[in-house]
Amino acid sequence: MNDTFKVRGDELGPYKVLRVQDAGTGLEAFVVVDNVACGPAIGGVRMAPDVTVSEVFRLARAMTLKNAAAGLPHGGGKSGIRADPAAGPEQKEKLIRAFAQAIRGLAEYIPGPDMGTNEECMAWIQDEIGRSVGLPRAIGGIPLDEIGATGLGVAVAGEVAAPELGMSLDGARVAVQGFGAVGQHAARFLVERGAKIVAVSDSQGAVYNAEGLDLEALVVHKRSGDCVAAFPGGQPTEDLVAVDCDIWIPAARPDVLHRDNVKRLKARLVLQGANIPATEEAEEWMHANGVLSIPDFIANAGGVICASVEYHGGSMTQALDAIRDKVRENTSETLERARTGGLAPRAAAEEMAERRVREAMRYRRF
Repeated sequence: MNDTFKVRGDELGPYKVLRVQDAGTGLEAFVVVDNVACGPAIGGVRMAPDVTVSEVFRLARAMTLKNAAAGLPHGGGKSGIRADPAAGPEQKEKLIRAFAQAIRGLAEYIPGPDMGTNEECMAWIQDEIGRSVGLPRAIGGIPLDEIGATGLGVAVAGEVAAPELGMSLDGARVAVQGFGAVGQHAARFLVERGAKIVAVSDSQGAVYNAEGLDLEALVVHKRSGDCVAAFPGGQPTEDLVAVDCDIWIPAARPDVLHRDNVKRLKARLVLQGANIPATEEAEEWMHANGVLSIPDFIANAGGVICASVEYHGGSMTQALDAIRDKVRENTSETLERARTGGLAPRAAAEEMAERRVREAMRYRRF
């Protein structure tokens, strides 16, 4: 790996950092268990050819805050496998199974699906080590992507945040950056609440229609294997950030909003469906310029809430109810703390979550 194997820790973590290499399968991977004060860490397995240790550490810290904010009995962790998720199914299974074998003894970490992995990958891990979440329904799981757990949380966060701006979701124009599982379900749940999807993007381009895109037809088009820019119900656009909309949802890679593009943002509300989708500079600019940005570990906590319910033997109905309740409560508290403390929403949310982590740390011996 070219990425330097160092992370800048603090009093919260990381608790453990593990590097894995297996010459037989070509596996290159790493795990960051950030904090386990609240319980064993839950966090996704990300597969991407350019994933880095520093990225995984940032994601693991986001999971620590996310799980604490949601009041889950779990700490935060994350893992990264440096490989192409579009590799052939046989090679992908070999890598996932080799990764599972490598972390068999890391009992503090419970893997879940993330970008580049899915329920099938979690089934392979479960088969190897008996420890994962986000499993297929056929083997007792609550399929996160199928029910749209993360997307539901994003929509609920929007329900709470929109009135803060005097905005209604009914008629709100939405742009979605990253039209995968999270983006598609967030769009669906927002449309159910009256919103209009005017633009979406994937890794190959973006499509825009000021009158609104036919979401059902767009999903069929995307699942057929075509890029969204080729969707006949809209026009290709090269700058999704600058699209005229009310709500902008990053639902793909980290740091898609940064100092070089955030000033082009026209939306008044950003719902962070992806993990760490905005740099610190972008967050500061949004707060200073009246763009309300709901942090990732508040808005996109639906997936890990569902995963925790699954892990502890709960039902799909219990998971969906927990997502609605916890995301609504945490978004409200974040906005109240931001308002009364004169803080940016991220600072307010971090203050809330870190207080809960430190309280749990008082009862643990590290």
